[in-house]
Amino acid sequence: MNPILYICLPVLNEYENLPDLLKSFRLQSYQNFKLIVCVNQADEWWKHDDKLEICYDNANSIKFLEESSDLDIHIIDRSSIGKGWIGKKKGVGWARKLSMDLAAELGEKKDLIISVDADTYYPPNYFESLISIFNNTQSFSAHSNPYYHKLTARQEEDMAILRYELYMRVYAINMLLISNPYAFSAIGSGMATTVENYTKIGGISPKSSGEDFYFLQHMRKMAPLHQYNEVKIYPQARFSDRVNFGTGPAMIKGNTGDWSSYPFYPPPLFQHVKQTYDAFSQLFSKNIDFPMSGFLKKQLKKEEPWAPLRKNNKKEAKFIRACEELVDGLRILQYLKENHDSYSKGDIEDLMVNLKWFAENDKEFACFYLDFSKTDEPLNMDNMSILRDELTKLEYKYRRIQSLF
Repeated sequence: MNPILYICLPVLNEYENLPDLLKSFRLQSYQNFKLIVCVNQADEWWKHDDKLEICYDNANSIKFLEESSDLDIHIIDRSSIGKGWIGKKKGVGWARKLSMDLAAELGEKKDLIISVDADTYYPPNYFESLISIFNNTQSFSAHSNPYYHKLTARQEEDMAILRYELYMRVYAINMLLISNPYAFSAIGSGMATTVENYTKIGGISPKSSGEDFYFLQHMRKMAPLHQYNEVKIYPQARFSDRVNFGTGPAMIKGNTGDWSSYPFYPPPLFQHVKQTYDAFSQLFSKNIDFPMSGFLKKQLKKEEPWAPLRKNNKKEAKFIRACEELVDGLRILQYLKENHDSYSKGDIEDLMVNLKWFAENDKEFACFYLDFSKTDEPLNMDNMSILRDELTKLEYKYRRIQSLF
């Protein structure tokens, strides 16, 4: 199969990144692709002096793209005067949606829709690796690619991205250890699916932030995600406030010393999630208490939230699946946030408890942990960099095992 790849790119204030990005596309070993770019901003920004620099940057981006005639580029102009966002329909979620929706309209069922970002490096064999994945594995809904943030040699940015990536790795490994279906990392620059599967879910939801998370969660409810690839992608580490949450805002907040929104959740909380999932089969026939039951009753505002699921799903397997869709990745994260303070012993202690837990589950990581546990400053630059690499290897190992089943 030699599908057309529809490369979907949201652009806002990215002129300096576009030359390197397009260079990486020109170097791809697989060249049957079309690039769909949504250059976007609020239309009112043209009237605000403090936003004019971004407006001109977007205008330069459009000009640069128009001049890149050697590539098949379709530009969606939502930034020129009179064409920008008006009202609540705005932001990266809408930019991704417009580009991905157009890809679905233009493509055939088996063509691929690939979500990318301008600040990410894509190795020359990235597109080819995606072709191989979708050719060889048919039982998944979408692919979420492994990532590794590039360091900048600027201490503040590097400290912030290392700490944020440690949060992401620790969370992902815990979810993998309990074999949770929502054990994915939402990276908008590394998502791919077929036109057929994209159409089945009605497209990506245009959230102002976190559209990648909701998209992957929606795809996971349709079928498992594929999350292993020998080829990593390399997003930049940069302070950015263009979205409400995600990597850029996390780095900004963390740079002030506030990592309260991105803690290292203690392992017992993930065991609560596992025990909850293990209880679904019993819930099919009777009501029982389990760690997340009180939280779910409060969230759903129902004293008996399982009755409608039993009524609508007469077979146990379908009931369990309905429970898994109800207790999804968002609700799991909400539960962890709500109960974190009751189990936390502080940032560093929580990190070390997690590392000890990982060591108990993996002999190779245990060898590393024996030395690392003796360090006095686990969250200094050098130690975070070393730890980031070890956790990346561990997560990668589990995702590889996951991909075999």
